[in-house]
Amino acid sequence: MAATEFFYTNRPEMVAALVEEIAGLLNEAIAARGQASFLVSGGSSPQAVYDALAERQLDWSKVIVALVDERWVPSDHSASNEDFISRHLLRGPAADATFLTMKTDALNAAEGLTECEARYAALPSHADVCLLGMGGDGHTASLFPHAEGLAAAMAQDSEMRCAVIEAKPSEVTGSHTERMTLTRRYIAAARKRLLLIAGTEKQEVYHLAKACEDSNAMPVSAVLATEIDVYWAP
Repeated sequence: MAATEFFYTNRPEMVAALVEEIAGLLNEAIAARGQASFLVSGGSSPQAVYDALAERQLDWSKVIVALVDERWVPSDHSASNEDFISRHLLRGPAADATFLTMKTDALNAAEGLTECEARYAALPSHADVCLLGMGGDGHTASLFPHAEGLAAAMAQDSEMRCAVIEAKPSEVTGSHTERMTLTRRYIAAARKRLLLIAGTEKQEVYHLAKACEDSNAMPVSAVLATEIDVYWAP
């Protein structure tokens, strides 16, 4: 298996293509199974995609939106993916979607894992669409290089859907190193995986990750070894 690349000359063109792809996949899932599941990532790169998808007139009441990962911060914090998705995707027609979040009232992610896992049991074993991003350090979701908890999160025989990560502090993580993330296995189980990257620096990291054989050093490399569509624009 290998990545299928969709490279564009500009970001609006890429965003338009991604919106069409995701909307089509969600509609197909609803038609085939009566419900669609959409795993979503935070970050600035997909913002325009979410803003456009929010206005799409599909049957959002039959869509479950679930976070790919989350920083262990209050839901109204500026770094919260829950808040980001609420503001950019779950508005207009898309406000009718069901939203599964990761942050609980637990003091830390480890204590919140059981509840988070129980929430995510509402998702099918194979989510319909998983939209991922990639950091300049080669992470995806909150699968950070050499992070505490990475081995458990990356285990291919894990039955867990969620995992706790304590990332090594860096410019990429900032001060929010305590995370909850989907496991490698559950990401890989999605019917359709999409990776959105933008900029020449990220393109260079992407090519390094494709050639990387150490998924602990560049966790995104494990995802790139599966069937995945990669969308890139300068």
